[in-house]
Amino acid sequence: MDTIQKLRNFMEEKKVDSFFIAKPANVRYISSYTGDDSYLLVTQKKQFFITDPRYTEQASYECPDYEVVNWRTPKNTIGMTVQRLAREAGVKTIAFEEDYLTFSFYESIRSQGDAELVPTVDVIEEFRSVKTKEEEGYLRAACEIASRAFDKIIQDIHVGVTEKELASRLSHYMVMEGADTKPYGGILISGARTSLLHGIPSDKAIQYGDLVLMDYGCQYHGYLSDMTRTVVVGKATPEQRKVYDLCRQMTEDVEAVIKPGVTGIECYEASLKAIKDTPYMEYNYGGIGHGIGLFVHELPFIGSNSSAVLQEGNIMTVEPGIYIPGWGGIRVEDQGIITQSGYENLISATHELVEL
Repeated sequence: MDTIQKLRNFMEEKKVDSFFIAKPANVRYISSYTGDDSYLLVTQKKQFFITDPRYTEQASYECPDYEVVNWRTPKNTIGMTVQRLAREAGVKTIAFEEDYLTFSFYESIRSQGDAELVPTVDVIEEFRSVKTKEEEGYLRAACEIASRAFDKIIQDIHVGVTEKELASRLSHYMVMEGADTKPYGGILISGARTSLLHGIPSDKAIQYGDLVLMDYGCQYHGYLSDMTRTVVVGKATPEQRKVYDLCRQMTEDVEAVIKPGVTGIECYEASLKAIKDTPYMEYNYGGIGHGIGLFVHELPFIGSNSSAVLQEGNIMTVEPGIYIPGWGGIRVEDQGIITQSGYENLISATHELVEL
């Protein structure tokens, strides 16, 4: 079943006449459009691609089954365009993504016509959570590119080079290995800064004995990889090795229990086995993984508050870690696909502690 038919089946079940899509990843998933600043209005009989003159030509090539509508005309707005199309199509109700539209955007549509706006959450995101074979192929390629880039970047890590320089080289390696050129922000931090879960690369120079944490990935045909490896510059201290071994075990324990039907909280409980009786228990983080595809954080999520039930075809990360303020943090993150029999890791980079 194609993506737009899934959406129409939902509309029929929920008795809504149309669906307005604004979230970029959802626009791409439904229409296959690869550009920016565009929206969809889908009815049971027609589908409209709403954009401006910068993208109308691209849309005509990539979305031949859509009526391309230029909203940016004198004294016109997106809201006016949506309500006009609704009137012309006889639409009385318009479903929308309530977690994405701002109040002002919502009002700009509501105030321009009589069609009722119906809020929804995670409708298309649920479709996206189970990957097709084509999507799986793109995600496999993205993971292979990121893994090859790891083998290259560890040759560049040495005393004196800065986090920013390494982050730039890592991005370059992924593009040269075949990634999309559209940038995808990553984390490359060192020393005590590695306890920052979403730290930003800085001008800090690498020092002997530093942990270097790299949480990164790339796009391939729009689909994303996401992996983390933590290395040591020089010889690891006994505590660095101890914490690393615990983190590695946490990741491997979670991957060992993943299969269809397992819940997100069961995955989290598996991650605690290695650290529950250690002084490091208080330094773990409750979110330990997420789905990934056209967006880096997709359904399903796994962690301490997750009731998600994993399904065959989910592609997701596993990323428990230990983060000690003032000392540093360590994370070993994989990305894999859930099969009938378990979790197939798509990241080939080693789980062994790398000392540089």
